[in-house]
Amino acid sequence: MRAFVIATLLLLFTGSGLVQAQKNCVTCHKMKTPGIVTDWQLSKHSENGVECGTCHGTEHNGPKNVDKVRIPTPAVCAECHETQVEQFSKGKHAMAWAASNAMPTAHMQPMALMSGMKGCNGCHKIGLKSEDDIKKLKADGQGYGLASCDACHTRHTFSKKEAQQPQACQTCHMGFDHPQWEMYSSSKHGVRALLRQNGTLHSSTSAPTCQDCHMSEGNHEVRTAWGFLAVRLPMPEDETWAADRATILQGLGVLDPDGKPTPRLEVVKAADVARLSQEAWQAERDKMIKACSKCHSSKFAKGELAKGDDMIREADHLMAQAIREVAALYKDGILPKPANYSYAFPDLLTFHDAPTEVEHRLFEMFLKHRMRAFQGTFHMNPDYALWYGWSAMVRDLTAIKTMAADLREE
Repeated sequence: MRAFVIATLLLLFTGSGLVQAQKNCVTCHKMKTPGIVTDWQLSKHSENGVECGTCHGTEHNGPKNVDKVRIPTPAVCAECHETQVEQFSKGKHAMAWAASNAMPTAHMQPMALMSGMKGCNGCHKIGLKSEDDIKKLKADGQGYGLASCDACHTRHTFSKKEAQQPQACQTCHMGFDHPQWEMYSSSKHGVRALLRQNGTLHSSTSAPTCQDCHMSEGNHEVRTAWGFLAVRLPMPEDETWAADRATILQGLGVLDPDGKPTPRLEVVKAADVARLSQEAWQAERDKMIKACSKCHSSKFAKGELAKGDDMIREADHLMAQAIREVAALYKDGILPKPANYSYAFPDLLTFHDAPTEVEHRLFEMFLKHRMRAFQGTFHMNPDYALWYGWSAMVRDLTAIKTMAADLREE
């Protein structure tokens, strides 16, 4: 406090403006939050004269008006990084906040997980937020979670070099329903990248990172052809696959039992979690082929990506059978359909709030094992594609059929 008072008096009597104000910030925060000061001093921001007030405003200048500090949003970053923010705003990361809050059972989770950002929103906070979203977060006592760029460029170093490392993706892209870090880091791509990092391999060794494939040439618009859920429109020409995909879309609540679009389809469109036209899908596939072709022939790249498409077809066939088993239990009155389900299909977005064991097994089959089957294939990880993915789905289907038979017998 003594140092702060001295700094404030210096500001008042020297009239040195913003330069002195910056010294005040550093003087005080060296005592209050020294790590932040050290990080900023190491940053390119510090080297280039981007000072505390540039991002945080100048209304906060002492312990009595901490509430006046401005928490930066992407709009603040865009003042200097317009291209990157514009690219980011077009990609799926920008939709992360909307996607999280669109989940039908998100409101049933403890507030510490959602508003407190210790669960889904701990990562989904990267998404762009409306003014109403920001007001609500502040009203809930959240002075953080408003930004996006700092999820990869950790504050207050905001390092480009850090954000270019595959570990920058690890915190969010791991775990139950999206274990991309686990499958990437143990794939040949990941192993070579990590060996290059620790100096075992030469720094010029070809070893693709997450960013090389998904942010080619530094483009911050991150999206994939199949999207997060590996469903898309139009329907395939393969009649069996088309029927299976229709069943999955019914399980997701975007098609009703008659195959007609539901209001939830509009939510899927708004959250940008699926490609809904051939053109949109092909545009992303072409980007990936271009990225792969930096190390492989385009023929090889197309062939490997087609194997991923084939795995989705195979996984969809297993998944659709399981959905139909549970839907038949509803139809025959053997399993009571939860009141909050809009249609006579199990809701795959119910997550852990599913009311019975057979429905829990179905949810796990979809969000855990189907994800591993197709994502493991695309990430060139045989073990994930087979044992953690397709094989687990086969076991899930067997268990669901057995449970369904037992319920009917009872």
